[in-house]
Amino acid sequence: MKPENAQPQRSQPETLRLKGIVASITANDLATSVAWYRDKVGFHVEDAHEWEGQVVGYTLKAGEQMLLLNQDDGAKGLNRAKGQGIRLYLETSQDVDAVAAAIEARGGTLASEPEDQSWGARAFDLVDPDGFAFTIMAWL
Repeated sequence: MKPENAQPQRSQPETLRLKGIVASITANDLATSVAWYRDKVGFHVEDAHEWEGQVVGYTLKAGEQMLLLNQDDGAKGLNRAKGQGIRLYLETSQDVDAVAAAIEARGGTLASEPEDQSWGARAFDLVDPDGFAFTIMAWL
């Protein structure tokens, strides 16, 4: 359901209170992944992160939100499965149909077309080159 404006009662002493959350995604091929996020989806590269003279990650931005994209170092096995067991919901105030159409116009592929959801949002799905699932949504 769409979040309400009413603030819930907080326990005392207060538990953890966050102002945001930033996801960090590990890519098999950093160049392929950053191109997908930038050129297909519409993120902007805010910063490149280097280690010993080589780019090993990027800070990506979309509006006020940030996503970290890192090169897999192979320590847990090269080309290991990624993106399993997680879906990131990206909330926008933009027209979801227009966002989806722009992604397709830039050569991106949607995993599902925009549609109204039973939980009160209009949304569509994307899957990045490493299998990370995203839902781009706007509350109705």
